[in-house]
Amino acid sequence: MKKLLDLGVLLTASVALISCSNNTTAGTDRVADNKACRDNPVALQVLGSGGPIADDHRAGASNVLWIDGKARLLIDAGSGAFVRYGEAGIDFADHDAILLTHLHGDHASGLPALLNNGAFANRSVDLIIAGPRGNDQFPSTSAYLDSLIGKEGGALRYLHPYLEENDALPRLTVEDIATDKSGLQTVWSDNGLKVEAIAVHHLDVPALAYVVSANGKTIILSGDQSFLSEDFIVTLSKTKPDLLVMHNAITMADGQPRGLHRDPKSIGETAAALDAQTLLLTHHMQRAIKAQNEVNAAIAESYSGPVLLADDLSCYPL
Repeated sequence: MKKLLDLGVLLTASVALISCSNNTTAGTDRVADNKACRDNPVALQVLGSGGPIADDHRAGASNVLWIDGKARLLIDAGSGAFVRYGEAGIDFADHDAILLTHLHGDHASGLPALLNNGAFANRSVDLIIAGPRGNDQFPSTSAYLDSLIGKEGGALRYLHPYLEENDALPRLTVEDIATDKSGLQTVWSDNGLKVEAIAVHHLDVPALAYVVSANGKTIILSGDQSFLSEDFIVTLSKTKPDLLVMHNAITMADGQPRGLHRDPKSIGETAAALDAQTLLLTHHMQRAIKAQNEVNAAIAESYSGPVLLADDLSCYPL
C-alpha cells in the first residue's frame, strides 16, 4: 500500500511539474507578444481567437489595435476577453473607440465586464462605441448598451453615468451604423487613425466589417460574414490590405444555415480579390481546426499569400 501511495505522490508531482513548465512557457510567449505589440508603430493583437462553443482554451472573438504603444481600438469583446485584456496589460484610458461587428454572444458578451473595468481607469475623455443598427430580431448597439447600463431598467444600471453628462465616468458616445447601405461609412478619424465600416451578410444578424487605416497601414477585420456579402468585395477590391482578418469557422463539408459563414474556398477567393498581403484566420471552431490541412488547401486554390492562424494574445506587427 505504501508503494502505491508513494507512486501516487510521484505521479501527482510529475503532473504538477509538467503543468508549471507549460504555463511558464505560455507565459513567456505572451510577454513576448505583448512586447511586440507595444514596440511596433502598428500591431494587431488577438485577445480572443475562439468561436461560440467552449471546446478549448480560446476566449471569444476580440482584437485590439496597438498604435505607438497604446491600445487605441478594441474590436469586439467576446466572452473571456476580460481575462485576455488584463493579460495583455491594456489601459482602458487609451481607447479611442470600441467597435462591435455584431451582437452575437461570442462577440459582444464580454463588453459589460470591460466597461466595469473601465470605471476604475481614470479616463477623462469621451469614448465611442460603434456597432450595427438593429432589426426585428436584434437590438441596435445603443439599445444593447441601454439594456446593460441604462438608468431605467439596465441590468448593470449602476454604470449608467457612462451614458450621461457627469463627472463620475467618461461619456460613451454610441453610434448605430446602418447595415442596409452599400459602401463604406466613416466611423471615426483623428490623429492618423481612420475607421470605416461596411455592412456584411451574416444570415439574419445585422453585421459589419471594419477597415482601419493607421500610419500608412490598412487592416480589414471582416467580422462574421457569408459569401452573400458581395458589396464587401466590390467596395474593397482596390484596398490591398496589409492584413485581412477572417473567421475559421467551417470546412468545405460542413452543413450550416446558408448565408452564415464563408467556407474556406470563399475565404481564399476573398483574400485574392482584395489582394491581401497576409491572411489571418481567427474565430476558430474545432471542426475547422481538426481539418486545417483541408481548409488551407481550399484557401490556396485562389490565394497564394501567407496564411496565419491566430491564438489568444498572439501579436501581428505591420
